[in-house]
Amino acid sequence: MKVFLLALLLSAVTLTAFAQKEKKTLVAVKTITPPKMDGALDDAIWQNVPIATDFVELQPSAGNHEKPQERTEVKIIYDNSAIYIGARMYETSSDKVAREIATRDNVGNADFIGVIFDTYKDGINGSGFFVTSANSQFDAKYAPNPNGNTEDPNWNAVWTSKVKIDDHGWTCEMRIPYSALRFAKKDVQTWGMNLIRKRQNVQQQLWWNEIDPKMNGLINQEGILTGLEKLEPPVRLAFYPYLSTYVNHYPYNTPGVPNTKGSFNGGMDVKYGINESFTLDLTLIPDFGQVQSDNKILNLTPFEVKYNENRPFFTEGTELFNKGNLFYSRRVGGTPINYNNAYNDLKPGEEVISNPTETKLINAIKVSGRTAKGLGIGVFNAITNTAYATIEDEQGNRRQVQTSPLANYNILVFDQNLKNNSAVTFINTNVNRFGKDYSADVGGFVWNLNNKKNTYNLSGYAMMSNKYGAGTPTQTGFNYEIGGGKSSGNFTWNVYQDRVDAIYDHNDLGILFNNNFLDHNVNLQYNNYKPKHIFTQWGVWTNTYYSRRVNPSAYQYFNQNFGGFGTFKNFWQVNINGHYRFAGKDFYEPRVQGLVYNAPQNFMLNWNLSTNRAKTLSGGFWYSDTWVNNSFGGHGNDLELFYNVRLSNKFSFGEDITISPRNNYTGFSTMDNTTGAPIFALRNVHTVENIFNLKYTFSGIMGLNLRLRHYWSKLNNKEFFNLAPGGELTTLTSTDFNHDNNQNVNIWNVDMIYVWQFTPGSELSLAWKNSTFTNTNQAYFGYLRNLNDTFNQPQNNNFSLKVLYYIDFQSLRKHHKG
Repeated sequence: MKVFLLALLLSAVTLTAFAQKEKKTLVAVKTITPPKMDGALDDAIWQNVPIATDFVELQPSAGNHEKPQERTEVKIIYDNSAIYIGARMYETSSDKVAREIATRDNVGNADFIGVIFDTYKDGINGSGFFVTSANSQFDAKYAPNPNGNTEDPNWNAVWTSKVKIDDHGWTCEMRIPYSALRFAKKDVQTWGMNLIRKRQNVQQQLWWNEIDPKMNGLINQEGILTGLEKLEPPVRLAFYPYLSTYVNHYPYNTPGVPNTKGSFNGGMDVKYGINESFTLDLTLIPDFGQVQSDNKILNLTPFEVKYNENRPFFTEGTELFNKGNLFYSRRVGGTPINYNNAYNDLKPGEEVISNPTETKLINAIKVSGRTAKGLGIGVFNAITNTAYATIEDEQGNRRQVQTSPLANYNILVFDQNLKNNSAVTFINTNVNRFGKDYSADVGGFVWNLNNKKNTYNLSGYAMMSNKYGAGTPTQTGFNYEIGGGKSSGNFTWNVYQDRVDAIYDHNDLGILFNNNFLDHNVNLQYNNYKPKHIFTQWGVWTNTYYSRRVNPSAYQYFNQNFGGFGTFKNFWQVNINGHYRFAGKDFYEPRVQGLVYNAPQNFMLNWNLSTNRAKTLSGGFWYSDTWVNNSFGGHGNDLELFYNVRLSNKFSFGEDITISPRNNYTGFSTMDNTTGAPIFALRNVHTVENIFNLKYTFSGIMGLNLRLRHYWSKLNNKEFFNLAPGGELTTLTSTDFNHDNNQNVNIWNVDMIYVWQFTPGSELSLAWKNSTFTNTNQAYFGYLRNLNDTFNQPQNNNFSLKVLYYIDFQSLRKHHKG
């Protein structure tokens, strides 16, 4: 706490101002006749339009102005329905234009031009539209965080673009309809705007309004777009109906159970612009069967595994709902709350023949937007259906056990922008279970405050959780984070304190691995952005972490971390870092409340090197060495090798292989059946993960992706121990436990999907998913034998076809009038 107060005092005493250059301004011109969207820029309407040029380099050499022969020229015009961007990117030869073809939302190895609009000119929120030299589109939302801005690439809008490559470089035209933007309804508009160009072959990134890498934030460094008058926000109403069909084959080879099953599904998403600022997103009977398979692993920790969210509705436009880290969208439609109850109280001869691992999502809605005065409002609601497990006895009689009740999930957010790119937020999450299970409510405030020059920052949050119902008293917990530091300059630092009491819990709609801790972090970083000697930029950093248990108060961990990184002038990158953890008290590994495990000190050293990704062949490695100071000489390694081969602008493949042996580690193994006490083990754990990717892109609207993943992990127990009350491992005295609990896990997944965007916003997708999972105690053989055995296991094959069609209300109305 003294360190934290000292840091705040230093902030007040040493506050300095950064001299910020005057922002560039571009005037947009209104037109009656829209340009022909062919990428040529030869329409008369593009003549005599003000030009945005003289872009300034951010990478690799910050501050350099573009060369005249490689200059960028951008013009902006608009009409009553859309805004148009015309851009000329000069090169001395067309051969210098990198042009790998990529599908929607993928840039690939290609040059690109992009525009980021800050339509409310608040300096912290933006919408970006990017087009590559192969006419692949990418769009993203930008939102604030204490370290500047986050980019959300999952946001999608419907807009059009065309490009052309010629002897002078390449040209691009974009048409962005007003339905893809949100802006205030007023006669004269002034927007924040910046333009970005990437020259991939020389890894050069340039911005129209100069970006100072030493300054915190991106959107606050935009230029200004004027000349926008009498823009009329359109009726924003679009429908996305879908139809899908599935065929699933698994060789049960059991009488009465078919090996092959089929299904037919239909539903719809709706987007409706309530007014010029707010949009309603609704999904009815959604279908997420074609999303990428989870990277499942052998989890030896006391905490759950956090998986990525791949469902489009839950990844797109959720920046408001992610304030305060209270929303883990995988909870919605996730594992039933009473999933394990199906296996409790089984009668003799009974077995569980069906137990769904996911609850069925009935519908979900989002309402979000921001007023002209900077107030962001978000409402999220979702309903999941009741889930049941089916139990069958030896006579074929069946009964059902409810594993999840009908449940309603709700989030309410108010986010107010303030001066100096600052914001304060109120957020509340609620889960209401209509049954015998408890309900939960979590709410609080989030703040992100910057000084006038955006050089210093204060941020944090304060939250309260409540669990109620189910015939038990309400349980109320508290959680806060407070921190601040210097956020701009070559040298930056911050200090944070986090406190979570023993009752606080937001896991019903969020994810919190553990509570009951008081953590302190001190972070120091120095970055040099000017080319010197062999580097274009380099940096060093250090982190000090100290953790205590809240109730009862006790020391947990003290870590010291450090590292350095650099980018060479040939665009290779290097990273070296080390992590030293002092001996600590682990209150979670025993899996029993009130017990502690004396975790040994350890030291880890990592090296990473990667080559220039613009080359036909690129790759690199990551190597880690860990020494554990236990009495058994614990030692571990991680070796990751990765590469990518681009055979043409359409075809590429790559692989990522990680080998992780752990020898003579100690940890929780099982429970004593008589006493319920934890049994620890000395063990070896060897893990190999192999991911292979292949991509063939026919055009910017059509592509095929194949992803193969094999994960193998083998755990061999060598010796068992009891855990003493003081946390030491002692000679084993227990006998009533599972001695044969070695593990051998094999996970295999194939995800192959063909996507064709046959019209803007509409797509046809054909997917094949193949999987198998085994977990046995036969941990005898090595990787190659396990890989071969995996192919001999029963395979689950799933084939699906889905058609999603985009219907725009404006187009329907025009067609009807015509």
